[in-house]
Amino acid sequence: MLLDGFGRHVDYLRLSVTDRCDLRCSYCMPEGFKGYEEPKHWLSFDELERLLAVFARLGLRRVRLTGGEPLLRKNLPDLAQRLAALPGIDDLSLSSNGTQLAKHAARLRRAGVTRLNVSLDSLDCARVRAICRRDVLPQVLAGLEVARSEGFRLIKINMVALAGTTDEDIAAMVAYCMERGFVLRLIETMPVGATGREAGFLDLCPVRERLRERFGLIDGVVPGGGPARYLVSPDGGFQIGFITPISQHFCETCNRVRLGVDGALHLCLGQEDRVEFRPLLRGGCSDAELEQALLEGLRRKPARHEFGERPRQVVRFMSSTGG
Repeated sequence: MLLDGFGRHVDYLRLSVTDRCDLRCSYCMPEGFKGYEEPKHWLSFDELERLLAVFARLGLRRVRLTGGEPLLRKNLPDLAQRLAALPGIDDLSLSSNGTQLAKHAARLRRAGVTRLNVSLDSLDCARVRAICRRDVLPQVLAGLEVARSEGFRLIKINMVALAGTTDEDIAAMVAYCMERGFVLRLIETMPVGATGREAGFLDLCPVRERLRERFGLIDGVVPGGGPARYLVSPDGGFQIGFITPISQHFCETCNRVRLGVDGALHLCLGQEDRVEFRPLLRGGCSDAELEQALLEGLRRKPARHEFGERPRQVVRFMSSTGG
C-alpha cells in the first residue's frame, strides 16, 4: 500500500497533462504569464502509462486528469483510454475549465472518464469576464450541456469563493446546479503563487451555515476521493461541498499527491518538496527503481501545509502544479 510517514493511505493522483491554459483566471495565473514548461519536458503518453502502472501496482486507485487545461493536450482521450485500462485504476475523472468540453465530452466518456469537475465561478457574463480575463461563459455553459447529455456519472461545478463574491452569485449557482443535477463545490482560495495570495480570501464557514438555513440543507456524503464536506437537500437531489484548506484544513486525512506535466511529483500542495520522475524515466531506470523513488518520496510527505504560518513559501502557480 502507498502509505506516507503518518500512516495515511495515498490512493489518489491528480495528473497534470499540460501547464497550458486558454484562460487567465485572476487567482491562478498572471495575465501575461509565459513561463510554460517546454513540451520536450512533458512526460509522453508512454511514460505516463508506465509510471501510473507502477503507482497502481502499489495501491493507486483514483486518477484525475488536470492541467492547466487538460483538453488542450492533443489526443487526451487516447491517454484516458490507456489509463482507464490499467489494472487497479477504478476511478478516472477530469477537471476542466469547460471551454473545450463540447468538442471532447463524447470521446472522453467513451474512453472511460466517468466524472467531471468543471470550473465556473459565476453565471454573470461580466463577472466571468473579469475573473477569467476572457469572455467564455456561453461556451462553458454549452460544454456543460453536451457533457450532461453524454451521461457522465457525476458532474461537479467548482466555484472559487472570492472576497466580494455576493450571496446572489452563490444562490444563482445553487439554483442552476439544482435544476441540472450538478453537484456544487465552493472552494477557498489558497496562497499558491502570487496570484493565489492576492485573490482575496473568503471564509466559507459562515457561508456554509447561511446556505444550510436558506435552503434547508443537512449534512451528507457524496462519492469521491476529495476533501469536500457536504450539505445535501433532505431528498438527496442536491449536494453542495465546501473545500476549506484555510479555515478548516483537512490535512490529517490527505490521500493525494500531484504529478506535474514535467514529471515532478508534488507531495503537498502547500510545500515545495517533490520527487523528480522524468530523469529516472529517461535514464533507463527499472520499475523497481520507480517504486523505490515513490515510496521514499511518500515518507517525506508532510503532516500538513503551512499556508497560515508561511503563506509565501510556495512560489509556483497553481496551473503548473496540477489542479
